[in-house]
Amino acid sequence: MDFSAYQQQALKTDQVPAKNGDGIVVPLLGLVGEAGSLLTEYKKLLRDKDGHKLFKDCVAEELGDLLWYIANVASKFDLDLTEIAQSNLNKCRDRWGRSDLAQTDGESTAYLFDNDFPEYERLPRTIEINITEETEGNSVKVRAFINGKQIGNYLTDNSYSSDGYRFHDVFHLSYVAVLGWSPVIRSNLKLKRKSNPRTDEVEDGGRAVAIEEGISALAFSYAKDHGFLEGISEIDEQLLKIIKNMTLDLEVSRCSLGDWEKAICMGYQVWRQIEKNRGGIVVIDMDASFIGYQAK
Repeated sequence: MDFSAYQQQALKTDQVPAKNGDGIVVPLLGLVGEAGSLLTEYKKLLRDKDGHKLFKDCVAEELGDLLWYIANVASKFDLDLTEIAQSNLNKCRDRWGRSDLAQTDGESTAYLFDNDFPEYERLPRTIEINITEETEGNSVKVRAFINGKQIGNYLTDNSYSSDGYRFHDVFHLSYVAVLGWSPVIRSNLKLKRKSNPRTDEVEDGGRAVAIEEGISALAFSYAKDHGFLEGISEIDEQLLKIIKNMTLDLEVSRCSLGDWEKAICMGYQVWRQIEKNRGGIVVIDMDASFIGYQAK
């Protein structure tokens, strides 16, 4: 039986069919009451242990009652239970899973948004970036090198206080590793997809770069308030949703909230080591969705 069929059958046994007043209050109170009954059965299990022989049968009954009330509330508000169930699965998959749109090749699952472009316009699937810190007078500058060649400009904290933001290229690199996306790194490596003017303008242009920089700054502010995510593996869902909304019109919108969470957490794992050691080597493997740190 599917959810819609169950919902229609359950509606036939509704003793308070009104869509207002008691007709709404009764099933809402029923949800609360049955949830309490479910907890009571678990309390009995904790108390009686193996003596509660009918525990599973009782739980099944309470879950059935909860399902009836859920279906009834949905009906009272003209909602379809099948659509609710599918929407919830989509939400959970987006929050905790890797998007089904990631490209799969054997055991490798990666986002390769530039896979159909010429090789000279693709992000390297593996990269080693040497990040160094230098002091010039009162200024501390950070530079990044690939094969001895500097990429991008030198960076400072651009702040009145030293907070390590000068190493924030690590965050852009983590987006490359996990999300297969970074207009900033693509620009630094001169890998803009000019063979498609529309992609070059929208996906690799100045607005996309500004959005990515905004995401990095936003996440940094959050991380700063949370010990730079040391010992933390879950990001506030509201922050992830803000980031998702910022990128709705870009290719990276295909990535899930869970992907963003992974990219941010892995990026800060590397950033903490880079900041502690004042530099080091960042290793990226896009096929493995991996970013790591190596001491020099």
